[in-house]
Amino acid sequence: MENQDELIPLSELISGQKGEVENILGGTGVIGRLNALGVRPGKKIKKISGAFSRGPLVFEIDKTQIAIGHGIAQKILIKTQK
Repeated sequence: MENQDELIPLSELISGQKGEVENILGGTGVIGRLNALGVRPGKKIKKISGAFSRGPLVFEIDKTQIAIGHGIAQKILIKTQK
């Protein structure tokens, strides 16, 4: 049986779930800001916590915890394995 990759926004990961950044949907400002935080395609990422609805999300990348808003988290596409 083959593993199939699924792309979902970072905002939809479950706390504790891991994945890999596949793409960032946004303009140069959003991409530049996330790049400065270390969020770029190919990076491993893990969701630590998030508010139930539309609050900030905390995730871990390169052993550093970062909080971002829900709107930005929706623009970060994560590859998960099913």
